[in-house]
Amino acid sequence: MPETLYHFTDIQKNPLKSGLYLVATPIGNLRDITLRAIDTLAMADVVACEDTRVSGKLFQALGFKQKLIAYHDHNADLQRPYILNLIAEGKAVALISDAGMPLISDPGYKLVRECLEKNIYVTSLPGANSPLMALQLSGLPSDHFSFLGFLPSKTKARRDALEVWKNVPSTLVVFESASRLEESCKDILAVLGDRPMTLTRELTKKFEEVWPSTVAGILQHVQKDGEPKGEIVLVIGRGEEKKDEIDVDALLKKAMETMSLKESVAAVVEATGLPKKQIYNAALAIKSEE
Repeated sequence: MPETLYHFTDIQKNPLKSGLYLVATPIGNLRDITLRAIDTLAMADVVACEDTRVSGKLFQALGFKQKLIAYHDHNADLQRPYILNLIAEGKAVALISDAGMPLISDPGYKLVRECLEKNIYVTSLPGANSPLMALQLSGLPSDHFSFLGFLPSKTKARRDALEVWKNVPSTLVVFESASRLEESCKDILAVLGDRPMTLTRELTKKFEEVWPSTVAGILQHVQKDGEPKGEIVLVIGRGEEKKDEIDVDALLKKAMETMSLKESVAAVVEATGLPKKQIYNAALAIKSEE
């Protein structure tokens, strides 16, 4: 590495202070690890990870001595007090996931919450993140988006989960497995309709692909060519915000009691945001009935 960028021997003179360090790891390409992540993983007293076998390969590639402990959904309640005790003893603990940013669809938020409640130092070292990368590559609006993690595996539960987002004006980002992709596309189409959708797979890896299309288009592609391999992130175009039904006639009749037709139309257009032509035609219809 360039000497001006990386001075690990100098950093060793300033050990990490006691606390919890949330460290991003690569999502496929090992070269995406950051210099700060390397420093922190090298100097942390303990590294809590989802799977010691997966993280062990990363440590081996970096040439680091392994100091890993497992922290996942199945043992979190037992491990959390142990980790908090390590920090209380003055240790620096790093938390990583199998890939990407920890706590993004991974366990860990309860540990962060307890640290904050105890005024323990917590910081985050940002890095690779597949949901955000997929959103960037999708070509879909990114000003409002929602990350849903993995959709439920069963059809009814999956459709119920999608129904909640049907009329929300937000781009949706979801993880999906290759084996469930076809069925999930069918459910997305049934519940959300045929809207724009981009499929990304194997992000940062050799066979990275981005398919910008529609829900129906991707479903047809999968049915014709078979399920794609690798890790998949779907980015689904936003729905339209559902507005309460507006009784335009009632509003116009009320306005026309005290205002001219022209003034009534202008007032109702301003109040509802509906097209002027639509309101004007409705006003003419009311006038003709008088």
